[in-house]
Amino acid sequence: SRSENALGREASRPYGNFIALKTLALALFLTLKTLALALFPALKTSIFAPAMHIDIPNVSLQRVVIIGGGFAGLRLARKLRNRFQVVLIDRNNYHTFQPLLYQVATAGIEPDSIVFPIRKIFKGYRHFHFRMAEALEVKAAERLLVTSIGEIEYDYLVIATGSDTNYFGMERPKKHGMPMKSVREALDLRSCILENFEMAITTADLVEREALMNYVIVGGGPTGVELAGALGELKRHVLPNDYPELDFRRMQIHLIDSNERLLNGMEEKSSEKSKRYLEQLDVHVWLDLRVTDYDGRLITTNTHETFRAATMIWAAGVKGEFIPGLPAESILRNGRIKVDGSNCVEGLENVFALGDVAFMTTDAAFPQGHPQVAQVAMQQGDLLGQNLTRAGKDKTRWKSFTYNNKGSMATIGRNRAVAEIGKFHSQGFVAWMLWLFVHLMSLVGFRNRLVVLFNWIVNYINYDRGMRLIIRPFKTAPRHGAED
Repeated sequence: SRSENALGREASRPYGNFIALKTLALALFLTLKTLALALFPALKTSIFAPAMHIDIPNVSLQRVVIIGGGFAGLRLARKLRNRFQVVLIDRNNYHTFQPLLYQVATAGIEPDSIVFPIRKIFKGYRHFHFRMAEALEVKAAERLLVTSIGEIEYDYLVIATGSDTNYFGMERPKKHGMPMKSVREALDLRSCILENFEMAITTADLVEREALMNYVIVGGGPTGVELAGALGELKRHVLPNDYPELDFRRMQIHLIDSNERLLNGMEEKSSEKSKRYLEQLDVHVWLDLRVTDYDGRLITTNTHETFRAATMIWAAGVKGEFIPGLPAESILRNGRIKVDGSNCVEGLENVFALGDVAFMTTDAAFPQGHPQVAQVAMQQGDLLGQNLTRAGKDKTRWKSFTYNNKGSMATIGRNRAVAEIGKFHSQGFVAWMLWLFVHLMSLVGFRNRLVVLFNWIVNYINYDRGMRLIIRPFKTAPRHGAED
């Protein structure tokens, strides 16, 4: 009856109101949560994150917490084997051999051949623990490290976080430029390079086509020089076969450096030779020139020179990746941390910094700090391990760090390289073979060495790069379709 239906509607009205209020409250909560996470990112690892526990057992040994699984962190952890409880924290579960990232970016080798699982490196080590986490803050007064998975106490804390790309405060080059400091960034660059040519084929705009085919590399250090050489070889031997529709005489590769010569840390003869090698590969070298802006298509400089390119690769500098909570006076503008001769952070006890992130002025040969290279990181890791194991808490017996420069080298394509090892200086084929041997033996893992060697041999014989795959689309959205 109508009266019964009316009574039913009246009875269900409170329940309907409850559902509406509940929905409104949930929407309000999600809105506030989104706003709070945007304003305070640290909340992701606190009240809005699932409860996590770092779960490191307490033992009688002193605990050394190492942040970073790079060259310095690995060398230190090996030196401390079985004498300390070592906890290694890194955002990735693998170690990356960064000197060969440019070969991943230019399709020369697979990305998994220059990385190695950290847990596998330390397989069989007693009292070693690895945690994949982000280091968020140092609480030095409490000897606590705050991470994304919880807090951990330490007796000694070692910051070996390495470095990141430094754009020197320029926002638009940071937004539109391509860095190359990690495997992800190298894969993005590889996809970007290949997608550029796929897009160049399909555009009718000749100006846009040339912009897609042009590449500007900023920075004339080893990374920039080696990357420019690899792109020059792609242009000469590989890309014309893949894209016969394109006129590669119009493709331009520019290498820009603000110094008066390339490879500024090497002898002038090596700098001149590397410049000549690049010019033989049709790379345009611009010295004493500084990039001031980049809008994604047009690069402007401190002179009248401009460059039109869809891709600008930034290899001009790095900055340290410090951890919040350190004394403000110990942090420099470039993110490096001031340390004393034993790599102890200024103003703190039992907190150390190694490698690229450390800034030391006590070494007489390097009063302006050491170069941010792998050899410095490894030697500092070795010495800190020796100091901790031999002298312990008695810092009067600790040795101060002195960098032993074992040499520098850079390769510029096949059969071309420059090498300086002590008094031995070489250019050309001998230097190239030496470069191959040193980098091959520096890789972690026999399998990685074998794979890289095989790829190098095949590439050398066939004048080819076999990894020309767009696995991770960078510019274009992935399309769904059948796979072979």
